[in-house]
Amino acid sequence: MTTQLQALKQTTTVVADTGDFHLLQTYQPQDATTNPSLILKAVQKPEYADLVADVLAHTQGQDMAERMDRLIVRFGAEILRTIPGRVSTEVDARLSFDVNATLTRAERLIELYRASGIDTQRVLIKIAATWEGIQAARALEQRGIRTNLTLLFSLPQAIACAEAKVQLISPFVGRIYDWHKKQAGSAWDEAAHAGANDPGVQSVRRIFDYYKHFDIRTEIMGASFRNTGQILALAGCDLLTISPELLEQLAATPGNAPRMLDAAAAKAQPQTFVQYDEAQFRYALNADAMATEKLAEGIRAFAADAIKLEHILQQQAA
Repeated sequence: MTTQLQALKQTTTVVADTGDFHLLQTYQPQDATTNPSLILKAVQKPEYADLVADVLAHTQGQDMAERMDRLIVRFGAEILRTIPGRVSTEVDARLSFDVNATLTRAERLIELYRASGIDTQRVLIKIAATWEGIQAARALEQRGIRTNLTLLFSLPQAIACAEAKVQLISPFVGRIYDWHKKQAGSAWDEAAHAGANDPGVQSVRRIFDYYKHFDIRTEIMGASFRNTGQILALAGCDLLTISPELLEQLAATPGNAPRMLDAAAAKAQPQTFVQYDEAQFRYALNADAMATEKLAEGIRAFAADAIKLEHILQQQAA
């Protein structure tokens, strides 16, 4: 009997959203994504104590930024030994508004992967979709370094990423859903906002339709899911990155996953081509309260988890 996960893989590339590479063999995703929060969660598990200790032993005397980068690259390299595709590794979120610092950190991550014997075409450098992050990604792509623009909550961000010719974007679903649910308060009707009516799902669909209408080559990877209904409503998206918990639910549930997003249908829809300079981008993003708030909140959360991860490394190195 076909499971929803098996059916989903027929129309969409399934990506595991985890730093816990021990879980990957169970669900056999094509790619995997990580972020500071996921790495923080993984390093606190006893099964990764030896890995962390080994990284610390080989980085004695180096600054914390170097130790952090070597740790996340070590996780990425282990992930790549388990999956056939690519891994996304995130630049420190505290650099989200600094083009040059982002470029330097991204290139260092790539060099660390190369030194580990990894084909760097299998690595996507993950950067927050601020104006500065997008410009850093533009420069990296021109240098042959592939990027994944994350914390993406709006069509203007997606359009700017397309202009920068980034490899992949990660539009978030669950955090958009969270924002609208919180705004509605007691008036929120869960059933009325499920599936295709979910505001996060609708946001990704708008981006998908725009990209496919104009033959934009940047890949779209829906991310940040709260339930399997959101995932199934985006079947047909280029990629979907899914937490182990939701992968487990999909793998345990018999059923189909019919295509919900269709590039041919998107071509037939009327669309207006848009381009942004910096001022226009900032104004368009500012006009979207949800996207503005969730982008800022996401950067703060990833930065806070990076600091927590540093503290763990400092304690273990002492």
